[in-house]
Amino acid sequence: MKDTMFPTLKTPYFDSVNKDMPWNEYPRPSMKRKSFLCLNGTWDFAISDSESCDSFDKTILVPFPAESLLSGIQADVVGKFIHYRRYFDLPDDFKNGRIILHFGAVDTICDVFVNNNHVTHHEGGYLPFSADITDYLTDEKNEIYLKVRDDLSDVYPYGKQTKKRGGMWYTPVSGIWQTVWAECVPQNHIRKIKITSDRNEAKIKVFGGENLKKITLDDGSVYEFSGDEITIKPKNIRLWSPEEPNLYNFTLQSGEDLVEGYFALRDIEILKVNGISRICLNGKPYLFNGLLDQGYFPDGIFLPATSQGYADDIKTAKDFGFNMLRKHIKIEPEIFYYLCDKIGMVVFQDMVNNSKYSFLLDTVLPTIGLKSLSFDFRHSDKKAREVFEAHMYETMEHLHNFPCVLYYTVFNEGWGQFRADDMYEKAKNYDPTRIIDATSGWFFGKKSDVDSRHVYFKPVKLGKTSDKPIVISEFGGYSHRVAGHLFGKNNYGYSLFEKQAEFEKSFQTLYAEEIKPLISKGICALVYTQISDVEDETNGLTTYDRKILKLDKKSTNDLMASLYKEIN
Repeated sequence: MKDTMFPTLKTPYFDSVNKDMPWNEYPRPSMKRKSFLCLNGTWDFAISDSESCDSFDKTILVPFPAESLLSGIQADVVGKFIHYRRYFDLPDDFKNGRIILHFGAVDTICDVFVNNNHVTHHEGGYLPFSADITDYLTDEKNEIYLKVRDDLSDVYPYGKQTKKRGGMWYTPVSGIWQTVWAECVPQNHIRKIKITSDRNEAKIKVFGGENLKKITLDDGSVYEFSGDEITIKPKNIRLWSPEEPNLYNFTLQSGEDLVEGYFALRDIEILKVNGISRICLNGKPYLFNGLLDQGYFPDGIFLPATSQGYADDIKTAKDFGFNMLRKHIKIEPEIFYYLCDKIGMVVFQDMVNNSKYSFLLDTVLPTIGLKSLSFDFRHSDKKAREVFEAHMYETMEHLHNFPCVLYYTVFNEGWGQFRADDMYEKAKNYDPTRIIDATSGWFFGKKSDVDSRHVYFKPVKLGKTSDKPIVISEFGGYSHRVAGHLFGKNNYGYSLFEKQAEFEKSFQTLYAEEIKPLISKGICALVYTQISDVEDETNGLTTYDRKILKLDKKSTNDLMASLYKEIN
């Protein structure tokens, strides 16, 4: 029986789910092979208090998390063991080569078995992992079994998940929540591609494969090389931006292996313009005008029913006139970033926080002005620090090839913050091609690429000047509840407007009277909270079910267009 504590609000994509094989699309668009076996669909499922599983008495629809409506389970499983099982046969074209089993994400601690053989152990709920399972397979029926436990331990990245949701804390996500798939690769295959580009060239580093390699661009240009790296300077330079999201598609051949990928030419840097530090895209001052995007959906929680949910969120933001999304304390499936690359949407990417959160120390005191406390005394757990740092590197490596990702936030509002200057240096050294925001909101250290401020409950003002680009990385949060499209009875927001007309007028006034005059004085980027309602939080520009827009597209787009004229 489903847990009645979970509401049943649905998005427009709910009825489009392929119940036999949801999310049956290639999950790694940055490095695509023809070989693809999707293992989503109905799996046997069980919940237990111990590691053992005596019987599977339920079924679950993978890849939706166990707490979600779309999973068919919709139960509280935090603190318990959850077990997954499915059988599969190898396709004929998978019987010559190595078989790699992939998991997009499983939250939190996972052990994978194939035909009763332990093939991998993984900890952490936001990043992909894989295992070579060739030596454990048979030509006929094969079994995959997963044992998973999610304790919501604050040692591991957990974001906005909590056991008792409410306010700005949301329903937890446990188990498989991204695509499970397999591919067949040659013995000596390409394991990874790393692309670093600027306005003139792209450096492509290839890990694995044969020594001789060939890259063919979509314009027919051919580049043959030996070794593991090549620099490509396209004949026709077409820069990437939200206004012109130009991509260069290519194929990479190495021996028997053939993969498809893409890159873009663009760069981001900080320059002095008319005496003001500006974040420049492709050498020119650019106003990064964005929305907070937490990536939650009422029926799939961490995952929309179909990828159209991601595409429509991106297009809605763009139709409103925004050019950036701040991906807040969550890492999405690769398809999200690919859609941002393709549609034209900059991503400011947060790291996913771990460690303890204090409402008093992390929110109340800084809101009333105490924004310079030391945090090392609170976040001293050695393992939590090690996990956060490792996860930061893994996140930057995982997202490195996506042109849309131009900015990383290390710590947000003090959650889990430790040695901020040191962590800034480590992040910047790891990827010097992106902007690094060490401390978003408050509790600033000495080192960060930007002066990153949060403004709630009071007018947006420039206040003190800065020798760094000023980013209003959170503001707004105006709340308007739309009857019939609510997740629950409770409400959370920063200013409540009962009528839609009042909400829209206040939104327009906020940008026209508070934001617009500050752009020429130094604001380089701004993030309004937020693109959609999330559970009890009703401060979105769309309802949580994505069925109602709270603003008029044209008038909002016109307003945003007027902001871009102020940048110089």
